[in-house]
Amino acid sequence: MSRFDVAVTGIGMVTPAGVGTAASWSTILSGEPAAATDPVLAGLPVDFSCRVPGFDARAVLGGKLAWRTERYTHLALAAAREAVADAGLDPSTWDGARVGVVIGNALGGTGTVEAQHDVFREEGAEGVSPMLIPMTMTSMVAGYTAMDLAATGPNLVTATACASGATAIGIARELLRGGKCDVVLAGGAEASLTPLIVNTFAKMGALSRRRDEPARASRPFDADRDGFVQAEGAAILVLERVADARARQAPVRACISGFGASADAHHATQPDPSGTGVRQSIDMALADAGLGPDEIDHVNAHGTSTPLNDVTEARALRHLFGGRPAVTSVKGVTGHSLGAAGAIEAACTVLAVQHGVVPPTANLERQDPEIDIDVVAGSPRTLPITAAISSSFGFGGQNAVLVVSAVPSG
Repeated sequence: MSRFDVAVTGIGMVTPAGVGTAASWSTILSGEPAAATDPVLAGLPVDFSCRVPGFDARAVLGGKLAWRTERYTHLALAAAREAVADAGLDPSTWDGARVGVVIGNALGGTGTVEAQHDVFREEGAEGVSPMLIPMTMTSMVAGYTAMDLAATGPNLVTATACASGATAIGIARELLRGGKCDVVLAGGAEASLTPLIVNTFAKMGALSRRRDEPARASRPFDADRDGFVQAEGAAILVLERVADARARQAPVRACISGFGASADAHHATQPDPSGTGVRQSIDMALADAGLGPDEIDHVNAHGTSTPLNDVTEARALRHLFGGRPAVTSVKGVTGHSLGAAGAIEAACTVLAVQHGVVPPTANLERQDPEIDIDVVAGSPRTLPITAAISSSFGFGGQNAVLVVSAVPSG
């Protein structure tokens, strides 16, 4: 199979680093962590998170749409609208049947579920909202995006835990390769910063307990890391075939050139310490892109800031690439947004390739001696990037890797 490049012609981001792509990218480049004490989590053992700052769904989407949809959908819709505008596309004029939507999501509308469960217990059956199901189903984030943007082509949600956003972009590329669509809006969204969910992650031992200094809590690859900081957010990419983008004279930021996926088949929540599944997914993505390991200049790592994940991933990267690629994890700034993380990080990888700059890994003060890779820290690193990978791994051992390449000449 010959290499198949897909053009990224638009990006939309709504993250703890900022509302909008420009704001998010600027904060990520600055290495300024977003984690802060969260009033919603007051009284819990872990009472801090990474929330999207200053996002007003009613102002962005209008009162009626904001009322009838959940926060994870709010974030997705805002990101999708920005991405479409960035791509120079107009939903009122496109052929909606040729436009697909693929969005990753892990947990759905947990805020509404928790709130309505309280209503059910306190007021009985008659008090429960009839909007509960359409607000909380994971499928609705893609459904509402299609309704908002008149996209009547294939409509899918991928649920591969923390790899969901990356999986969505990989599946979207296959829809374009197979001729099912001419444009696909692909990415991920998550908004599950609720007391029940955050406390559950804390009970599992997955979250940092650095309550006295939350801004320093997410510290990928650092010797003193003790868990991730839970986050919310969304990122959507507009994907088109390169020839189609050029035909309409659309600027192309970078290309998605390869996709690989695998399963550890090892444990419900822990990665396989051998790194076999991680290496398998990276090898598959490189083969799909027709590239060798020595052609990768940059790795946007999953880098969760958990003790086991970071060492396992670093060993796999060292085995495959040696010490050459410049590695970063943006989770030091953004925290871990679960089903949206892979999409946010894919967007950052596209921006890194486009601009030739790798963001620093925030809070990396003393690199774990077991992590023998070139992790960018302190300040952004400028370098030409011909090809990069963005890696995402999730509970259930689900792995997804994207290859992002510079725009081909000609």
